Amino acid sequence: MQSIIDAITEWIKEMLISGIIGNLTGMYETVNTRVGEIASEVGQTPSQWNDGVFSLIQNLSETVVIPIAGIILTFVMCYELISMIIDKNNMHDFPPSDIFKWIMKTLIAVLLVTNVFDIVMAVFDVSQTVVASSASLITGSTSIDIESAVGNLETVLAEMDIGPLMGLFMQSFVMQITMYALSFCIFIVIYGRMMEIYMVTSLAPIPFATMGNKEWSSMGQNYIKSICALAFQAFLIMVCVGIYSVLITSAVTSSDPIGTIWSCLGYTLLLCFTLFKTGSIAKSIFNAH
Repeated sequence: MQSIIDAITEWIKEMLISGIIGNLTGMYETVNTRVGEIASEVGQTPSQWNDGVFSLIQNLSETVVIPIAGIILTFVMCYELISMIIDKNNMHDFPPSDIFKWIMKTLIAVLLVTNVFDIVMAVFDVSQTVVASSASLITGSTSIDIESAVGNLETVLAEMDIGPLMGLFMQSFVMQITMYALSFCIFIVIYGRMMEIYMVTSLAPIPFATMGNKEWSSMGQNYIKSICALAFQAFLIMVCVGIYSVLITSAVTSSDPIGTIWSCLGYTLLLCFTLFKTGSIAKSIFNAH
């Protein structure tokens, strides 16, 4: 009778051990893929990321938004001219040079609106150069080699009773679900940033149309700050990846296999949290709101 109980116990242990090993072995593959894609994704300008979407946004901006920006620009510059006249005592003290200043200001405003896409893309070109330089400095590997830890873990699990094995099986199952969720969060941050860039860029002519008047220019100035924040958010993302690579390297070299797995999970969770914070940090640095 005892031999039957021992055989059943051994069978349950083997089933739990294989389940734990199976849960842990493949759960980091998706995260490794997502983290590995970060540098290449954030290092691309909007035109490089997706040509089709960029062409759509550019066409919408040039055919739909620029005519609206032209109306706003006309209103703003007329308001600027009226303000100049009123400020000069209804033209009693109005020097002719102010008319030339207003004409030059209007020409510059028109040039800004008609070339707004080139200006915005120049900001992203600068940020791409910064990201490329930082990528060459981040030499650590972000891939989690959990196989080495699992190899030692199997020996440790064989010495454990059924109760602790049941607990570890539930932990490994929760880890697996959590890692898939974290992989999805990384996808949301990277692709969500690009979607935000495209949406903000599509309306670029409107805030640029307000740059010609002192009272209205705060809209255009804040827009430029927002564009800079979005562009250099990529650099903050690369900083997060660099820190993550250092932490993961130290975790994987640990001699405790179970502690290694939990450490990797914690560092990946920390990476997702900091990736979500990069947008607000970049906006606070550039004082964009």
